[in-house]
Amino acid sequence: MNISNADRAQILVKALPHIQKYNGKTIVIKYGGNAMVSEELQNAVIEDICLMRQVGMNVVLVHGGGPDISKTLKRLGKETEFKNGLRVTDRETVEVAQMILAGKVGKNLVNLINSKGGRAIGLCGIDGKMIEARMKQPELGLGYVGDIVAIRTQPVTDLLNCGYIPVVSGLGYDDECNVYNINADTVAAELAGKLEAECLISVTDECGVLMDKDDPSTLISHLSMRTAKRLIEEGVIAGGMIPKTECCLEALRAGVKKVFIIDGRVPHSILMELLTDEGLGTMFTKN
Repeated sequence: MNISNADRAQILVKALPHIQKYNGKTIVIKYGGNAMVSEELQNAVIEDICLMRQVGMNVVLVHGGGPDISKTLKRLGKETEFKNGLRVTDRETVEVAQMILAGKVGKNLVNLINSKGGRAIGLCGIDGKMIEARMKQPELGLGYVGDIVAIRTQPVTDLLNCGYIPVVSGLGYDDECNVYNINADTVAAELAGKLEAECLISVTDECGVLMDKDDPSTLISHLSMRTAKRLIEEGVIAGGMIPKTECCLEALRAGVKKVFIIDGRVPHSILMELLTDEGLGTMFTKN
C-alpha cells in the first residue's frame, strides 16, 4: 500500500493526542498462545510493543504458550487431559510447561523484541519470588495448576525503571519449591492491578465480544462491568470468552482503568486500538 508523505504526517498528527495520553503510563499486554501462531503477525505485535516503548509507554508483556506445551507433550507421547477447560498437570507436565514458557516461548519473544530495537528481559513468576501460588481446586485433581496467592511487582518495576520491557510467563512457586502453571489471563489481570496499569490489552485470536458469536459485524465496542455480567448470565458471552471476560472484570476491580480484548490476527491491532479514535476490539470499563 502506497502512502504519501502528507498522509504519513497526518496519521502521526492524529496519533499524537493518544501518545501524549499514554506517555509514562504502564500498559500490560497479554499475548495469547493461539494468537502467536503466525510469524508475520507476531512480528507486527512486537513492532507495536517496541514503538510503544519508544514513545514513552511502560510496556509489560505477559504471554501464554498452550499450543507449544501441547505439541511438546505430543512429541513425548504424553496424552493431554482437560477438566473444566484446564489442563491436568502432573509433575512431568509442569516440567514441560516450565521449559516451554520460561524457556522457548519467553526467550523467543525476548529475542524478537531485541531484534526490533527494543530492550527486553524475560521473567517467570519464580524469579525474585514474584508470583506465590497454591494448587487450584485440589479436589478436582488438576495437579500443578496454580491459583495466585500473592504478586510482588518489584522485579517488573525494576526492569521498567531501567528502560526494559519485562516479558513475563505465568509460572508460580510455593514454599515447598513446587512449580505451578497459572493461566496467563489471570496473571496479566492481577499483575496489571498491582502495577496500577492504565490499561490491560488482551491480544487473542477473536474479534472481541460479539452479540452473535458467528457474526463479526455484531462486535460490541464498549462494555461496562454491569453489562458484561448481564451478557454472561444471558448466555451472549459464552464458552472460552467467559474466562477472558472474567479476567477483564477482575482487572477492573483491581484498579485497572480500561481493559481491551482485541484481534491479534489483524496486523498492528495494538496500535489501532490505542492510537486511533475508532479502536478495534471490545473495551471494558467500570461504568
